[in-house]
This record gives sequence, structure tokens and C-alpha cells, in this order.
Amino acid sequence: MKDLMKFLALFLTIVLVSCGDEKKEQETITIGEEGSLEEVDMRENTVETTSEDAQSGEAVVRQDGIVQVNLTGNDQMQYNLNEIKVKAGEKVRLTLTHVGQLPENAMGHNFVLLKQGTDVVDFAQKAATASGNDYIPEGTDAVIVHTEMIGGGEETTIEFTAPEPGTYEYICSFPGHYIQMRGNFIVE
Repeated sequence: MKDLMKFLALFLTIVLVSCGDEKKEQETITIGEEGSLEEVDMRENTVETTSEDAQSGEAVVRQDGIVQVNLTGNDQMQYNLNEIKVKAGEKVRLTLTHVGQLPENAMGHNFVLLKQGTDVVDFAQKAATASGNDYIPEGTDAVIVHTEMIGGGEETTIEFTAPEPGTYEYICSFPGHYIQMRGNFIVE
């Protein structure tokens, strides 16, 4: 166990040093009234609103009673979204696409929606030892839903019903990724 902790500490140090001073561009997507899409771009502080049906390339759209969330992860350990907003009880279809090129064993990504009150660091430490289970600890009750682990160029989709109102955290549970790859899943 001590050797594993040393390995994880060394791994995290290497990852953080290799990331340099790159700043993650962040944006917030909010689904507005009657299916309109409001996009708040934190890079330019601009707001765009459209009520058109689903358009390719949009991060979050509502169509046919389903909220489609298009989440991407890259080789720099970044999600394209740091906040997702939905309404309680809505059906959510989340598609995770790994837009990088590195394989799953080197730079795998998943989406793990955690229950409120979950200690993210504690969960991530346990997840780091669960490589045989897509880095989801066996028998955990902290996970609401998760995707499979994928590598560069791969895509996976899950469907679930949004939980009760509140703010939930989501992470990538690949060892060390939770530090950068996390966001808030806000249910209104």
C-alpha cells in the first residue's frame, strides 16, 4: 500500500508538472425555458440564446423529451464542460467522446456522477486501485451513474434520469484525473 501511495504521488507530480501553465477554457451551458439553449462563454463573458432544435456541435440540447449532453475529454486531462444544468426528473443522454489520441491505459476517461456529500479525494483514491472495474471501487454507494472507461478516438453513451434538485460533482476516475477533470452537475 505504501508503494502504491508513493507511485500515485510520483505520478501526480509528473502529470502536474507536464501540464505547465496552460489555462483551461471553461464554459457554462444552461438549458432555458421551453427548450431554449443559453450558452454563457466564460472566456468572453458573452451570452448566446437559441431556441432551434438540436444542432450538431452543441454541448447540451433538449430534443424529444431528452436532454442530450455532449461531453468531451482530451489528452490534456480536460473536459469541455465544467458545469451542466438540467431539471429534476429529466431524461439525460450523456455522450462522452475522447477527442485525444492516447490509449485507454495511458489516458483513459470516463464520467462519474457522484452522490451529494461524497468526499471526492477519498473516492478518487479508492478508484485508483480499481483498474479492473473501470476505476470504480467495488461495492461503492457513492456513484449515481458512470460511463465505461474509454481511450482516444472512442465514444460511449449512457442514459439516466436526473436526480432530485441539488448540486452534484462529476469526475473522471482515472488515477489523478479528478484533480482537473471535474465539474458540477446542477439539478434545478
